[in-house]
Amino acid sequence: MIKIIGAIFIIGATSWAGFEFSKQLSERPKNLRLFRHSLETLEAEIMYGHTPLGEAANNISAQIPEPIATHYRTFSEKLMQEDAVVKTVWEESLSEIWESTSLKQSEFEILLQFGENLGRHDRDLQQKQILLTLTNLEREEENAREKQKKYEKMVKSLGVLTGMLIIILLL
Repeated sequence: MIKIIGAIFIIGATSWAGFEFSKQLSERPKNLRLFRHSLETLEAEIMYGHTPLGEAANNISAQIPEPIATHYRTFSEKLMQEDAVVKTVWEESLSEIWESTSLKQSEFEILLQFGENLGRHDRDLQQKQILLTLTNLEREEENAREKQKKYEKMVKSLGVLTGMLIIILLL
């Protein structure tokens, strides 16, 4: 009886690990899509609404889901402080939410590079920076989708099969 309960726990734990890793694979394209959508909205706010950066970030945070909304909300709040440097505030707010996303270091670097140029140029150059960042994020999203298609089922199955292998080896 104890062996059966132990076996169920082992299969449950390894299956859970496989499903969690699979979840990360499926969350990454969603997070990239949200960042792309937020940058498209930021472009519209800057180019057509002539909205100040802090207010635009606050508007975006109300339109998109977490954890990306938290990034824009924090960014907006920190911009309201005196002596706020846009580059530093962008990096800080991005770092605060990074652990709650499923994004990789390459995407972090793309978004940091965008933050370096944010608010430093006129609207036309800012629009070009946004379009460049959107192109880079789109490429990363395609790679993430390919990885998801390739590995998602395999990781789930591997979790269950690893549990079964451990049980067989222990018996």
